[in-house]
Amino acid sequence: MVSTVPGAGELQPPDSLPQQRRLVTEIPGPRSRMLGARRSATVARAIPATIPAFIDRAGGGVVVDVDGNSLIDMGSGIAVTNVGNASPAVVAAVTEQVGRFTHTAFGVAPYEGYVAVCEALAAITPGNHEKRSLLLNSGAEAVENAVKIARVHTGRPAVVVVEHAFHGRTNLAMAMTAKATPYKRGFGPFAPEIYRVPTSYPFRDGLSGSAAAARATALIDSLVGAELTAAIVIEPIQGEGGFIVPAPGFLAGLADYAAQHGIVFIADEIQTGFARTGDWFAIEHESVTPDLVITAKGIAGGLPLSAVTGRAEIVDSVPPGGLGGTYSGNPLACAAALAVIEQIEKEDLRQRAIELGGIMSERLHALAGQFSEIGEVRGRGAMMAIELSHEGAPDAAFTSRVAAQCHARGVLVLTAGTDGNVLRFLPPLVMPDHLLQEAMDVLGESLAAAR
Repeated sequence: MVSTVPGAGELQPPDSLPQQRRLVTEIPGPRSRMLGARRSATVARAIPATIPAFIDRAGGGVVVDVDGNSLIDMGSGIAVTNVGNASPAVVAAVTEQVGRFTHTAFGVAPYEGYVAVCEALAAITPGNHEKRSLLLNSGAEAVENAVKIARVHTGRPAVVVVEHAFHGRTNLAMAMTAKATPYKRGFGPFAPEIYRVPTSYPFRDGLSGSAAAARATALIDSLVGAELTAAIVIEPIQGEGGFIVPAPGFLAGLADYAAQHGIVFIADEIQTGFARTGDWFAIEHESVTPDLVITAKGIAGGLPLSAVTGRAEIVDSVPPGGLGGTYSGNPLACAAALAVIEQIEKEDLRQRAIELGGIMSERLHALAGQFSEIGEVRGRGAMMAIELSHEGAPDAAFTSRVAAQCHARGVLVLTAGTDGNVLRFLPPLVMPDHLLQEAMDVLGESLAAAR
């Protein structure tokens, strides 16, 4: 499609974009305002917009809007563009595949790319056991299919999730998600047999991991019954819930309980996977091997793809024809995923995530010493956050003001948290140090301006 944006023409490749913050207009500029008016006239108002600027190009650690403003990208499309936006390796792989074919439906006429992605997932997901994978289109779809597999395997109905969880926007995934507004309000009735127990939230509950696990499993026993529980589904680090890192031992306690009672233990690694936390998957930091791993977001560099990977005997409980979908494991997305996995390995982006996390942790702790509103700095690798409060109470209004100040200054940040009082930072793993340092400078300015 030919661009109708005024001034659009020949563009430089995204990988060669200058890695700098540069504001040439206010945010949003005149062209973004024009597109905003068109959006209002035709796009459902329920679709959110973190920033009012419309993006024209992106690469490395920046996104460039239609007015020529270059913003530092601290969101990565919600942990999707871990290898950078329009990574040359991904672009080349997709371009080659699109010249071959774009679709056959793997369940109708299979192709090698799907198999190769499943082989790669078997190699990089935790555990040395025999594994099977199925490929899907979105995180929510993968969540729903993981639950389907667990129910067939166990013959049980109940699914246990935790407080502050986010698992998606489809009906079953909404039931599993904790936060009502904006994700669930008015959309019920929801799928039944979903039960919620407390999580480990060290900043708020002060419990050890083992104590938090004991509290959760006791409630499973009393409110659900282990013999009726098909699965425990949990994010190893909660994403939309506020980048909550559980106390050491919490995940292991839940996994041990699941193993003792024949419950399928499912790690939702949709936001935490593919080197984001400094390892392939966040649960590896806890030395826990889940029965099933759910992946999406960072798997394919921005193309729609998700997966469920797990123990062969569990996944293969479902008979032929029980799983699949028309677009599931699209060949273009498979080509992108293979390029992403190769780039993570070739460029050692797991180590790079640790380095970026070290820079953010140092700078964020320094800001915490200057701003009493920062109650906690937390995260792992290139997945960091600050929780903001006023006199001990969550302060969503201040958080929104800080985010708005960052956006006006040319830094794209995301909010999170059940109470809306968390700023989260998810830079592309290819972001240069100087750009990340500048983003932290701007955050300090924004915190001061938002007071």
